[in-house]
Amino acid sequence: MTIRIGNAPCSWGVEFADDARNPTWQSVLKDCAEAGYTGIELGPVGFMPEDPVQLGEALAEHDLALIGGVVFRPFHDPGAWEDVMDGSVRTCKALTAHGARHLVLIDSISPRRAPTAGRAAEAEQMDSAEWNAYRDRIGTIAKMGAEEYGLTVGIHAHAAGFMDFEPELERLLDEIDDSLLKICFDTGHHSYAGFDPVAFMQRHIGRISYMHFKDTDPAVKADVIDKRTGFYDACGQGIFCNLGQGDVDFPAVRQVLLDAGFEGWCTVEQDCDPLLDPDPLGDARANREYLESIGFQ
Repeated sequence: MTIRIGNAPCSWGVEFADDARNPTWQSVLKDCAEAGYTGIELGPVGFMPEDPVQLGEALAEHDLALIGGVVFRPFHDPGAWEDVMDGSVRTCKALTAHGARHLVLIDSISPRRAPTAGRAAEAEQMDSAEWNAYRDRIGTIAKMGAEEYGLTVGIHAHAAGFMDFEPELERLLDEIDDSLLKICFDTGHHSYAGFDPVAFMQRHIGRISYMHFKDTDPAVKADVIDKRTGFYDACGQGIFCNLGQGDVDFPAVRQVLLDAGFEGWCTVEQDCDPLLDPDPLGDARANREYLESIGFQ
């Protein structure tokens, strides 16, 4: 079995390409390699150069593979379809230019769902017509990514969006063919949502094509859920702690992957505030060392 460990720009606080607080893309590549990783995600499209030659030379300089990229756009908003399509097409083109495999779809944060992150019983649900249109928008991008660009497309549940809790994720998986849509499974978001990451993996490992490794501080999680704290404020308060310091059982996660013969990339994603995290490089190193300590090479 070959599992490779990568990292992502969000571990340096990069959530949006145009955020003035972002570090430079060059420094993120340099830090990622120095911390011991061999691959990196694209980050929000537009953060890294969209010129294939420029980015290709920089990846080669640091001996990094491009793993995949995330389309973090409002799939829940029918009025934002042009924005969703723009991000999707640009991401697909960037990935194929560098031989990357994984296109990850995330429904971005909705004001309707933000107050109930971590509160499944209270969360507003779409009616049947809204859900069907939402599902079809995700299915359209999944079909494009898989059939037009040859990518492996994974749906990624995310706090405060309409694809957050286990029942929503499982409903979507039932309604879109697995030849088009796999799972990019994020351990930390699943914990934030109030569900057991390991139990979900055991049930659905055959459909998981890609992993995001993220840990969740249980004390911070309880506080931000109780106070209905916004997602990015929760990140600034450290809800996503260093791996091995939260409530995700990573040795058990590893065992599920081993038992299934999982091969491919597992990417560390430690969402943080770029101004409040004093040492993202140190965190990246600590996370790599922790994963090595439990048997990931």
